[in-house]
Amino acid sequence: MYLLGQGIAYSASPALQNAGFRAAGLESWSYELLDVAPAELTAAVERLRGPEVAGANVTIPHKLAVAQAVDELDPQARATGAVNTVVNRGGRLRGGNTDVPGIAAALRAVGVEPGPGVRALVLGGGGSARAAIAALAGSDVTCAVRRPEAADLPARVVGWEQREEIGAEADVVVNCTPLGRAGELPVEPRRGAVVDLVYRREGTPLIAAARAAGLRAADGWLVLLEQGAASFEAWTGRLAPRSAMREALAA
Repeated sequence: MYLLGQGIAYSASPALQNAGFRAAGLESWSYELLDVAPAELTAAVERLRGPEVAGANVTIPHKLAVAQAVDELDPQARATGAVNTVVNRGGRLRGGNTDVPGIAAALRAVGVEPGPGVRALVLGGGGSARAAIAALAGSDVTCAVRRPEAADLPARVVGWEQREEIGAEADVVVNCTPLGRAGELPVEPRRGAVVDLVYRREGTPLIAAARAAGLRAADGWLVLLEQGAASFEAWTGRLAPRSAMREALAA
């Protein structure tokens, strides 16, 4: 099993999944990082077809490209146009998107029930942003991106400079950018709730600022656990041992 991405040495996914495999008695299973540049992605995806590989996770910046490289998409991946989970069945690759239920779990944790009347600000325009839009289905979603003229998203799109204005009126802000991993604050949280897909052992500035302001906040550790558990179940056909996986993230 692999995580396909670029610049992913920080990832806690190997600890998460390997703990799950051990707890489930899958001693021969292992999960490794596969750091690949975009030019190497086609070869990396072909590697997943091997009989010894059950599948992979996919992260920045490959989620949209992998959606075009697999043989078929499940409904969530088809709806988002992004893949974060690949399942190998006899050399045929099926792409899925477990980011959607992962983000949905975080929204529930902060008391947000998507639907009419809910105003959401999504930061970013990549595969994770598409998953957030899907998880917020029925809500009034605005995406703040660096290059709005190039964005192809099923939501209202504004320039990055408008994020503070939109965020001041939003019921929930979802950070789908890498900002925060190096200590950046992507937006000043003002009201409602915050979900940050970035995770750091010491916490992210966005989550710290939200909690200091008395706002409800869910960090990337929860999203990582939930999307990882869903991926585990897709690969193995077994219920994910969430307790063991959660303990691995806390270690």
